[in-house]
Amino acid sequence: MLAAVGPRLRALRRRRELTLGDLAERTGISQSTLSRLESGGRRPNLELLLPLARVYDVPLDELVGAPRTGDPRVHLRPVRRHGTTFMPLTRRAGGMQAYKMIIPPRPGVEPDLKSHEGYEWLYVLNGRLRLMLGDRDLVLKPGEAAEFDTHVPHWMGSADEEPVELLVLFGHQGERAHLRVRSR
Repeated sequence: MLAAVGPRLRALRRRRELTLGDLAERTGISQSTLSRLESGGRRPNLELLLPLARVYDVPLDELVGAPRTGDPRVHLRPVRRHGTTFMPLTRRAGGMQAYKMIIPPRPGVEPDLKSHEGYEWLYVLNGRLRLMLGDRDLVLKPGEAAEFDTHVPHWMGSADEEPVELLVLFGHQGERAHLRVRSR
């Protein structure tokens, strides 16, 4: 079980697009120790794994690959990035990932369109979502959905002074919902 910790740590670091230097800075663990942990040259211990679990925001059980307890409930923890809360609803490596997202209002923040690998489907639960997709500027209300190839530059935010809650599916191919929204 502990032999798989190194590759698991390396995969987490790469998924979060961190360098060993970034990780050393955030954990206080030297780059050489982190490198040896990832390569299997250093045996993991609580003193090393606890700061890593904190930075990666994952349970210690996930880092060491502890067996599941048989509890059918989903115990995934919310993650906050740039003020947005992501609540994972699935736990599948690769493939489709489902999240509930809560985007707070951010008056004065200029949209910064990004593109990346994959496909996205979203459904607005509460609030009004501003979706910028390429040269289109859309507002979605509760009950409306959108789907798009994430290679197209895009940005999402609250359309007004209230938070917006949505369900989001991210995937490499995406399960197409074939629902469309109206332009603003």
